[in-house]
Amino acid sequence: MTKQERAIRTRSRLVNSAADVFRRQGYERASLASISSQVGVSSGALHFHFENKAALASAVVLEASRALCRSASHIQRTQSPALQALIDTTHAVAELLRENVVVQAGYQLSVAGHGTGQPLRTKWQSHVARLIVEADREGMLRAGVPREDITASIVASTVGFELLGRDSRAWLSRGSLTGYWQVQLATLASYDALDRLLPAGTDSARIPPQGTLALAAAKS
Repeated sequence: MTKQERAIRTRSRLVNSAADVFRRQGYERASLASISSQVGVSSGALHFHFENKAALASAVVLEASRALCRSASHIQRTQSPALQALIDTTHAVAELLRENVVVQAGYQLSVAGHGTGQPLRTKWQSHVARLIVEADREGMLRAGVPREDITASIVASTVGFELLGRDSRAWLSRGSLTGYWQVQLATLASYDALDRLLPAGTDSARIPPQGTLALAAAKS
């Protein structure tokens, strides 16, 4: 293994360790010593990669954003119509929030104001809004239902799943999201579209094999 490869691996281990410590202890209580010791890295090695705790938190948020965006991009490339892509994305995000400690911590840190750029929830709102506009163009939405109201309802509900899922992973289960979409589609999807949509998601909703994936919202 080359020196550069070792540095990349060390940085990745530190980001994952930081995510775990931030998620369990919160940003304020987390210490750099606990983050470095958890992976057997010296404080000097940590400071070589990250100037301070704020820089580590920003790295966690950035990695979470990248994972979420990879997932959303994968689904958009492989799935249509737009409304099914949105359903699949919510399932993929829920899976990441269940299984990926970096995404879990990244959301919590972003909500608390850590990280740079758009907060993850703002990115998610933008992503939902774009897919709703596209679904409208495709004729998948029921006439007479304001598109802004549809976006607001979906964003509010899915953010609620993320918050509730911190205490109970059952909120982030495929069954919970499927039930939500069964109710939601009955009010927002056109009658012609209902038979073509799968509330439980398609195979595109599963995280691609290359690993930590993707929120979604707009690309970073």
